[in-house]
Amino acid sequence: MNELSHLRQDAFAPAHTADIADTLVQASGLRIDGERRRGRGAGLNPSGRFEEKRREAFDDGWQTLEELAPFKTEVQVEKPKTAITRNDSPDIPFDRSVNPYRGCEHGCIYCFARPTHSYMGLSAGLDFEAKLFAKPDAPRLLERELSRREYKVKPIAIGTNTDPYQPIEKDWRIMRQLLEVLAKAHHPVMIVTKSALVLRDMDILSDMAAKGLAKVALSVTTLDRKLARSMEPRASTPEKRLDALQRLSAAGIPTSVLVSPIIPALNDHELERILEAAQAAGVSAASYILLRLPFEVSPLFREWLLRHYPDRYRHVMSLIRSMRGGQDYDAEFGKRMKGEGPYAWQISRRFDIATKRLGLGRRGVTLRDDLFIPPAGGGVQLSLL
Repeated sequence: MNELSHLRQDAFAPAHTADIADTLVQASGLRIDGERRRGRGAGLNPSGRFEEKRREAFDDGWQTLEELAPFKTEVQVEKPKTAITRNDSPDIPFDRSVNPYRGCEHGCIYCFARPTHSYMGLSAGLDFEAKLFAKPDAPRLLERELSRREYKVKPIAIGTNTDPYQPIEKDWRIMRQLLEVLAKAHHPVMIVTKSALVLRDMDILSDMAAKGLAKVALSVTTLDRKLARSMEPRASTPEKRLDALQRLSAAGIPTSVLVSPIIPALNDHELERILEAAQAAGVSAASYILLRLPFEVSPLFREWLLRHYPDRYRHVMSLIRSMRGGQDYDAEFGKRMKGEGPYAWQISRRFDIATKRLGLGRRGVTLRDDLFIPPAGGGVQLSLL
């Protein structure tokens, strides 16, 4: 079992000093040297929680750790059987999504999708950022699924797990092929990203938006470039994201801003400023999500926090737990996105007041689903009768 993932919660409780917590993390032997993880978000690469054995790097006295190569981005091809993933979560405004990639090179330390790498026998830490999976068959599979006689149209969400416009998309172009399939079928799509690369596909998106078939949300976590650089190292800068929102809006594409995640005592004071900057860029809607720390994400985030903001560690974690029933995370529907308690209520009220003042809605435009034209054939075996 992964020892770091199962450290007792009370060992990191606010009553203990950051020095004690830091000692526990270092004692695990899992912290990766800074040169090997340059440009990455996570400082650890613990074994996946489903692995029978735990891997641990240690110096055997021959300075062999210094010979280990830096983490480089590796991309493998994944062959899924289907393109569309279904969900019935009551607190998510969509019931289907498509993920062209597994893992994400952006390296956001807070990413709630990190634990999915454990299902591949890999780490939610640096492996999630460096060992990626591309799904080049996804456009073909999507076309086949849309052509099925029993298919019922509802908007497809893309970017809800890992970012479809992460850096490797420049070469693989899977996201653009997915949009081409959706545009040809007149199928509604909503996109979430934190990359300015979305501007590459403005030609497709503007045509779809003119028919009421597309909208785009950009996640803006902070306006502080230093914080953004350490927290989401390979994502577009805050300025580029705001510029992307402005250009998308000017092209007639409905846009919204996602202030996510809100981290108490770290970026929560920027809430109003981010909303104001996004409104000036032309967005029509806004939403927010409180920091989520499921499974392996919690120790990864805590190690990052100790490394970059040791003076705030106790305060940040104390506030997080005050909104999560005394734990690092509460996965209960209705609570996992927004938290509960006085501090969570305060964030909610600030968001409500700011969006009302700025004239920003919650969900944005409603996409049309009455223009859908099923792909002809799409790889589905046709009836002989």
